[in-house]
Amino acid sequence: MHSFIEAILYQRIGPVAGRMHTARSRNDQVATAFRLYVKEAIIRLVTHTVDLMDETVRRAAGAVEIILPGFTHLQHAQPVRLAHHLLAYVWMLNRDVDRLMDCYRRSNVLPLGSGAVAGVSYPVDRQRVAAALGFARISENSIDATGDRDFAVEVVAGAALLMVHLSRWSEELVLWASDEFGFIALADAVTTGSSLMPQKKNPDPVELIRGRAGRAIGAVAALLTTLKGLPAGYQRDLQEDKEIVFDSLDLVTAAVRAMQRFLTGVEFSATRMEDATRRGLLTATEVADYLARKGMPFREAHQAAGRVVQEALARGMPLWELPLEVYAGITPLFERDILEAVQLAAAVESKRAPGGTAKAAVEGQLDSARLQLETLRAWVRDADGRMADVAALAER
Repeated sequence: MHSFIEAILYQRIGPVAGRMHTARSRNDQVATAFRLYVKEAIIRLVTHTVDLMDETVRRAAGAVEIILPGFTHLQHAQPVRLAHHLLAYVWMLNRDVDRLMDCYRRSNVLPLGSGAVAGVSYPVDRQRVAAALGFARISENSIDATGDRDFAVEVVAGAALLMVHLSRWSEELVLWASDEFGFIALADAVTTGSSLMPQKKNPDPVELIRGRAGRAIGAVAALLTTLKGLPAGYQRDLQEDKEIVFDSLDLVTAAVRAMQRFLTGVEFSATRMEDATRRGLLTATEVADYLARKGMPFREAHQAAGRVVQEALARGMPLWELPLEVYAGITPLFERDILEAVQLAAAVESKRAPGGTAKAAVEGQLDSARLQLETLRAWVRDADGRMADVAALAER
């Protein structure tokens, strides 16, 4: 490839093209080009991930008043706001973006000028080249610079973890779209039908995201396996890193874009979600907290709450319909206000601490998420601008 480029230049500008390879080696050229690609790919992936975060924040802002069961072990646990649940994925994605930006920083090192392995004997101004190509600094050691692929492992690992988060979310959306849950309805544009069963609307995009997560995870193992036996310096084995990284970043970027598009076709069913909150015993924790606030040690309060749950199950009624005398028969600490404490709305609003599911706390989360999105957009604009300057220089 390098000889081909030089030959094309020779046809265009004549013998002066033969000087192009002065103070260069394929080894440091490849390392430089690879880092330029990774930097651009990180910017692209961060951009689309921020777009997905923005769409999720938008949907969360419209779902503050919807209550659904919060799950642990896929069992009903405590009531939460749908907005709070959606924002959980925003913060997962935010960590993914933070990791990618950190990887960008370590990718932003210029290897050019390292030569094949020992450096170069010409008085090259590496700092000037770094500035022209948009790199923040130059490499410190020529042997390490030509053989270093840590940045490639990091970006593939960061992309894999992002894909894992998308896969977890996809699994949940598949469940929510099922008749058994019915928490979401899907637009025709984001589903496929069945070749046999006319009633089917299959959530194919998120099933494919979930299925392809394995490829992203496998890329990490493939790249580490390629590197594990290599001594210091450049080895021909490093040709194998390009396909792994290209495929991984293309795959994950496409998955992020697909998830954003899928969300635009999701309609949340407030009725089904709120109906689900009334089928279980989601406010049982409030019973224990009520007693703990009355001075009972929490372990004893937990046991007393378990007896209340048994009474509710035996009578087939929710906790807020259980007669006060049943509560009082378990412990005289229960007073009439327990019937208010176990109401769904009261339980949700009691979680007022930052990070909780009370309305004020969720609105605070939304404000924090919007501020974070502004910060991330500014990073993207700055990084895009630097890459545009490099492209403009190349066009001169």
